[in-house]
Amino acid sequence: MHQELDQRSLAMHRIVADKVRSDVRLLEKAQEVLRRWHQTGSPRTFGYLDEWQRLLDSGVEKCLQVATEDSERAAALRQASPLAVLLTNQERFAFLKNWKVTHAAR
Repeated sequence: MHQELDQRSLAMHRIVADKVRSDVRLLEKAQEVLRRWHQTGSPRTFGYLDEWQRLLDSGVEKCLQVATEDSERAAALRQASPLAVLLTNQERFAFLKNWKVTHAAR
């Protein structure tokens, strides 16, 4: 089950990456989310948030490369990803509906 959640998160981040490549200004929203999470979040997540900040600071492609990487490190980072908020509710709903349909038989 956990592996499926990781794969779903990876697939969603690949959609986010395409969206960001179309409009890199979206990363400004991710920066705002990171700042807010640092102020209100749990100290347990600060390591992940700090890593996301380093990735955002390193440039669009480096950030998106890690966000869409199929690795343990990237899977852990995606659990506290400010990029996930870049999908609208409608986009997220459509993605989840499609995921459920295409992965129901598994």
